[in-house]
Amino acid sequence: MFEIDALRLLVTVAGTGSFTGAATRLNYTQSAVSRRIASLEQQAGGPLFERLPRGVRLNPAGHALHRHAVDVLERLARAEQELAVIHAGQGGTLRVGAFATANISLVPTALRAFKQARPEVEVIATEGRSGTLTQRLADGALDLAVVSDYPSGLPSADGVTTAFLLEDELLVALRREHPLAGAGTIDLWELRDEAWLQDAPAGGPTLLLDACARAGFRPKKLIRIAEWTGKFGYAAAGLGVALVPSLAAWAVPAELVLCRLGDLAPRRTVHIALPAAPLPAARGLRDLLRDTVADGWSRELSAPDSP
Repeated sequence: MFEIDALRLLVTVAGTGSFTGAATRLNYTQSAVSRRIASLEQQAGGPLFERLPRGVRLNPAGHALHRHAVDVLERLARAEQELAVIHAGQGGTLRVGAFATANISLVPTALRAFKQARPEVEVIATEGRSGTLTQRLADGALDLAVVSDYPSGLPSADGVTTAFLLEDELLVALRREHPLAGAGTIDLWELRDEAWLQDAPAGGPTLLLDACARAGFRPKKLIRIAEWTGKFGYAAAGLGVALVPSLAAWAVPAELVLCRLGDLAPRRTVHIALPAAPLPAARGLRDLLRDTVADGWSRELSAPDSP
């Protein structure tokens, strides 16, 4: 394997046409250049230069190696430039993950600001459950993730750190014609006879069951719908009611009304997860996510619709 310094010396000698000229340009002694070229020729299996009365010039073998040396050095120079841009947070790729309702508005709002500030960074976004996203961070497949402690606590993994971002209040989505739709804030007990739409595995911990237990009842019927569009469709048809995170408020169709649940309102926490040594671009997006929340974004989302 040829050393990079030896290839750089070959190119310099070829460019100057002499060992003395290369020595001057690279701040070597002429004898050092001669020794290193001789070592390179030995490694290459034969002479690379024709020795002339005044200087040297490449022979056919030298031309062949010179061509490859120029290509290698150019690629390395481009790699150095690309790495410098990545380390400055102004280029490269940023892989971002988030759970479903964070991708409705919170993450897109921050990413819009990020793209305006760092247009040369390519963002690759993905969606998944918090536990999966945390593990992908630990595996090096993601650079930043937005995760939640719902339904079974904040996930953890070796080499992953988390920082609190916001508290997400859960509201209840009712059909606009529902008798309680105009109440603004509802006592959860008043919904004890409703069918509830949720996607948690049977028997698993849910914010809904916990909240209902604190209100003094257990839901009479659970309809297991996984996707938010399905939940909204069932609720709009009057087939049930659903807990909706304030993060998802902007996606609620006009046929539904969001109401608060007062002191018994379930809440979850949302966090930013990063690897132990995050990329500068990931730290930049982290700051923009915090700015998005600090600018009052979450308060606007939490405001329920009015009938």
